[in-house]
Amino acid sequence: MFTGIVEETGEVVGVESDEGGRRIRVASGFAAELDHGESISVSGACLTVEDHDADSFGLFLSRETLDRTYLGGLEEGDHVNLERAMPADGRFDGHLVQGHVDGTGEVTRIERVGDDWTFGFSVPASLARYVVEKGSITVDGISLTVAELDREAGEFAVAIIPATYDLTNLSAKEVGDPVHLEVDVIAKYVERMLRDGDVESPLLDGPR
Repeated sequence: MFTGIVEETGEVVGVESDEGGRRIRVASGFAAELDHGESISVSGACLTVEDHDADSFGLFLSRETLDRTYLGGLEEGDHVNLERAMPADGRFDGHLVQGHVDGTGEVTRIERVGDDWTFGFSVPASLARYVVEKGSITVDGISLTVAELDREAGEFAVAIIPATYDLTNLSAKEVGDPVHLEVDVIAKYVERMLRDGDVESPLLDGPR
């Protein structure tokens, strides 16, 4: 489990095709603190540390991961957002993030607004119903709040403060670049319960 509070950006320093997937190596300031088998969020995708040294760690990208994310297109020199799993006794900032990428979108606009930025992103139709204004959404592993929502256009926008812009890979994004999206898991559970009749709801029963 993660919170969407990015600790740092890491640089991809190695890429290697492997049978059934791909291996990447990421340089990180906390690489020496990692353990074999530890979970880590890499731009929003929960992956497992295979090995590490003082400066970097290795990851295996399975075929499933490559099919559901844009990580298969990473090259040496690219930067990824990194967050270690939330400790049980740690502070809970951000929101509940599983590290399960629901889909990918694209950067649709980037606007400088004073000291801040507004980023627009496309969202697949299958995920749009889970996105609400002022609700939480994870973009490339970053916990963000939806500031604007255009369901007809299939887009939403978020406000980015300087600290987030400087700390994450958003500063390197351009219009058209892909991003990982993870919607609020609570919304998915509520939908399933209502659909399967586990709870009663006047929204499903129609007018009374």
